[in-house]
Amino acid sequence: MKSAPLYVEARDIFYNAEDVIDDFKCEALSKQDAINHPNINNLKVRVLGSCCLPLSFSLKIAHKIKAINRRLGELATEWNSFDLRQRNDNRHVFRRETISFVDSSDVIGRDEDKENIISMLMEPSEERSVPVIPIVGLGGLGKTTLAQLVYNDDRVTSLFPLKIWICVSEEFDLSRLLKLIIQSVNKEERCDDLTLEALQACLRSFLNHKFLLVLDDVWNENQAKWVELRNLLRSTNGLSQSKIIVTTRSWKAASIMSSIPSYELKGLLLEDCLALFTKWAFNDGDERKYPNLVRIGEEIVKKCKGVPLAKDNDIFPVLKLSYNYLPSHLQRCFALLSLHKKDEIYYSVKIIHLWMANGLLEHPKQNQEWEDVGKRYLNELLLRCLIQEERDFGFYFTFKMHDLVHDLALDVSQKECKTVNSETETVDENVRHLLLCDEKLVEVPRVLEEMKNARTVIIQYASKRSKIVDKSLINLCVSNFKYLRSLELRNSPLTALPNSIGTLKHLRELDLGGCRRIRELPRSFDKLRSLQSLFLEYTGLKQLPDSVQRLIELRHLVITIKATHLKEIRAGCWTSLQYLVLYECSKLQCLPEGMQYLKSLRTLVLNYCDCLVSLPRSMKFLTKLEHVRIKFCMSMNLKMEAEEEEDKHLQLSLKTLSLDYLYALTDLPRLLLQGSSSTLQQLQISRCPNLSVLPAWLLNLTSLHELEIVKCENLLALPEGIDRLTNLKELTIDECLELSKRYRENGGEDWHKIAYIQKVVIKDED
Repeated sequence: MKSAPLYVEARDIFYNAEDVIDDFKCEALSKQDAINHPNINNLKVRVLGSCCLPLSFSLKIAHKIKAINRRLGELATEWNSFDLRQRNDNRHVFRRETISFVDSSDVIGRDEDKENIISMLMEPSEERSVPVIPIVGLGGLGKTTLAQLVYNDDRVTSLFPLKIWICVSEEFDLSRLLKLIIQSVNKEERCDDLTLEALQACLRSFLNHKFLLVLDDVWNENQAKWVELRNLLRSTNGLSQSKIIVTTRSWKAASIMSSIPSYELKGLLLEDCLALFTKWAFNDGDERKYPNLVRIGEEIVKKCKGVPLAKDNDIFPVLKLSYNYLPSHLQRCFALLSLHKKDEIYYSVKIIHLWMANGLLEHPKQNQEWEDVGKRYLNELLLRCLIQEERDFGFYFTFKMHDLVHDLALDVSQKECKTVNSETETVDENVRHLLLCDEKLVEVPRVLEEMKNARTVIIQYASKRSKIVDKSLINLCVSNFKYLRSLELRNSPLTALPNSIGTLKHLRELDLGGCRRIRELPRSFDKLRSLQSLFLEYTGLKQLPDSVQRLIELRHLVITIKATHLKEIRAGCWTSLQYLVLYECSKLQCLPEGMQYLKSLRTLVLNYCDCLVSLPRSMKFLTKLEHVRIKFCMSMNLKMEAEEEEDKHLQLSLKTLSLDYLYALTDLPRLLLQGSSSTLQQLQISRCPNLSVLPAWLLNLTSLHELEIVKCENLLALPEGIDRLTNLKELTIDECLELSKRYRENGGEDWHKIAYIQKVVIKDED
């Protein structure tokens, strides 16, 4: 059977084609750089213009294209020799079939969940609504089992004279579902050949009184298909007091089927998992005879992390379904999540830039950026329960992945991703993404020396590694991995990068965070013209060299420097920069001149910049700036008043402003906030002890949705007329003694002024 080698060969050809396209991009960037930064050495480029390619480059590219075409021809011939035909994408290799029966004595740890669902079933329904109760959770958690428990409960049987159980699985077809419902109600009804109109009439005749319908294992995310079924159910006489239970792994599927909050099924408690394991592994009482086996069982149970089906051999095909249902572009992105160790916290920003570096994102639509596409991909994985959000920081979030889902990612990525340690003996030559995470590494594994095609190299968790290992690794990348896209060397003991790193012209992401011994960047750094993401936080850099400003593709820059001033940003530099973070620049006194040239900047973060006093007025030209976060800048005061006539008519785009631990703060930046009066949605002010008044002009922020004030002890009142902020949906006051007294619900003299806000949280009330 040669289908697997054919697939590998096709994938390799398309990778090579991507590399050729990237070669063109790199050459174009080189010529653009020569035009932007002219000198005597590139006079010929300026004379000939950017349309001419060097003859040597053209010949080399022509040779590569011919080789790709030849390989494609050979592949097509071999493909045709097998008489393989094109067919629709059908990756759903494992189909579940469920029934309504369950032996309740076999179920442990779901009593509370069962009671919660039954309580929801007993609540009265709104007239003309379709009362749907979605149960959502990871595959294998027991959503079907919970629905079975509810379905077979005597109280439910008494409440609903008619009960219908339908296993929907992947095919949400209206005709099929109507037939299943009808045959469930009347098994003798012959409806295989009925038209949709006849099925509809038949459905009405049977569903003429109160019923419970369970739609198990729903994957449909097409709202139109659900609306078709919903409208037919609405047309029956029995719907008004009836209920529908839906089990699904997709939050999106749940949201289109129901207007009420979904019931999220969590993992079992450890003691329940252990009890379940003991029940299935031993005969009654036998566990006392085998204490060693029980201890082994405890370790197995801990690894399952609350997923009961994980103790059954059926878990992997069940989880694989979630992967099979992913669109192909999400499958590739999901696979790269295996380049982290189990239980590791993922950062959305880092993952998105890894995907960007490897060209895995679809081209952005109008008014979108690449980062927006990456956020949409992550949101889809969240909605499908493949990842779980840990904490939302506004413009990024952290998430984690269940160990079993991580195992799934490892399985589906094994032909392209590889975790390498000191015991690794072989690595397939077609592997493109490498993770080195072994503290025992004392030298670069020899298995890597034969590799040529790596696109990602990440080294982690190597507290004992030496700078010799890291230097050897970079030398290997330079010599072997000519098409490297992403290189992560966090917390490396390296004291310098080799000048040869400039030959990695395809490199799009470089992470040197925590490399405290690196004090300067090599002269060749400006040759990394494809670089999109550069992480330099917690480094020992004295200054950011001019070469970094020549990186016109740079979109994400995080830096720590020891200097008091950053070099002026020149016109035409960093025109693509979206995200700028200054972290622990403890001596920095001001932001650089030329901030107005950062026309694409959307996020600005200033953390632990103790000597930073103010923001430059040139920020009023940053019309795309959406998020500003300033934290632990102890000398920062943000007074920015309108000084010119044009300042009164600014059209800015700020959406969130977060201020935390600003001990010198006495004013808010009026220039920026009033310029964003129609866009600002979230304002957070925390631990600003010298802020004593909120300005009256704050009431001009008509789009403000959320206001949070934490530990501002000298702040005595909200602005008079706060009720003019009609879009304000959430107000939090925490550890502000006077404010808490004044605005608390019970006895606060000004509670009536904020009572209109949907969600008010006031803590530390007297």
